[in-house]
Amino acid sequence: MNDPIIINDAIVLGLLLGILAFVFTTSESKHPFWVKFYKYVPTLLLCYFIPSLFNSFGIISGEQSKLYFVASRYLLPTSLALLTVSIDIPEIKKLGSKAIVMFLTGTFGIILGGPIAIIFVSFFAPSIINNAGAEQVWRGLTTVAGSWIGGGANQAAMKEVFNVGDTIFSSMIAVDVLMANFWMAFLLYGAGISNKVDQWFSADASSITKLKEKVEKYRIQISRTPNLTDTITVFAVGFGITAFAHLGSDLITPFIIKYAPYLNKFSLTSSFFWIIVLSTTLALILSFTKIREIEGIGASRYGSVFIYILVATIGMKMDIMAIVNSPGLFLIGFIWMLFHAGLLIGMAKLIKAPFFFLAVGSQANVGGAASAPIVASAFHPSLAPVGVLLAVLGYALGTYGAWLCGVLLQIVVK
Repeated sequence: MNDPIIINDAIVLGLLLGILAFVFTTSESKHPFWVKFYKYVPTLLLCYFIPSLFNSFGIISGEQSKLYFVASRYLLPTSLALLTVSIDIPEIKKLGSKAIVMFLTGTFGIILGGPIAIIFVSFFAPSIINNAGAEQVWRGLTTVAGSWIGGGANQAAMKEVFNVGDTIFSSMIAVDVLMANFWMAFLLYGAGISNKVDQWFSADASSITKLKEKVEKYRIQISRTPNLTDTITVFAVGFGITAFAHLGSDLITPFIIKYAPYLNKFSLTSSFFWIIVLSTTLALILSFTKIREIEGIGASRYGSVFIYILVATIGMKMDIMAIVNSPGLFLIGFIWMLFHAGLLIGMAKLIKAPFFFLAVGSQANVGGAASAPIVASAFHPSLAPVGVLLAVLGYALGTYGAWLCGVLLQIVVK
């Protein structure tokens, strides 16, 4: 791989922030071109897509940069803390069971979608799936299923369970990342037109609207112009919760690895898992205290800033040129994701679920805790915790669902 033009992360960070500033400045512009442009293109999608172009054309490298690691380990838990600390849990409960139904529908879409994609491709391009031994395509696809239902730990587990060769595994990582990122881009676009989609679904989104309105009303009631002390307080709470989460993760993860390694199948040996769970849990606890009033001095605004920085670092990991190297494998991934999407749309139409539940239920599967809150917050910052809660469920089901998918893949190729 050739070195990118820009290798200094300080410069890359400045570039990403410049992109974010450009997007938000133009989105607020009254110029007719930008007004019409942003009528169809969500700002969050651009914050994600423009960095991917810089990566794809070799200007920066998401693979070599450490910015995503910093954003996901420090800024993500901090943003979740700041977005969650003012949450209204009774209102979240009122969202009902449709979120779980859509999440599980997405899970089954991934379990069944892989085998169906293999069957479809085998009819007109059997050479794509005829590799031998550990490099068999079906084996590699089990790791994609592990990632798309759970996360990295589930993906690694499938590599060992189904004896996946290193060459096909590296190709499948590219399929995993690119298809997941394209799907996330679609969901972010859908978030911008969710009202129209809800009308098509004949969905009742009143519970979501009520939650957003209640959060906004509470924010207005306690809002004031923050001074320097207020800003430092917000940062102290956010990064303090993140520090606690890292401390807890550093204690819990080695203990489980040593005394209960079999819990790896639930992703409980992942330090990242515990960082996300602990930061969200502590923020939920603090939401019952007076600390929740930091929302009035900009907590969710700073949380949203960190989310957008994370979105940009995720975008810079996507290489749209990777399709050229393995078009057959990406075709399988595309058909797979198409089936997942079709099943979700069909279920949403059947139970009249709002697009929010489809988007977050899907992303909790495909993207996990790193991106499900991003998709949720695209609808409203107060909804980010819903993404986290569903993503945690995905970690628990990931190994079982991916194993079942692997068994079905093995059956259809024989």
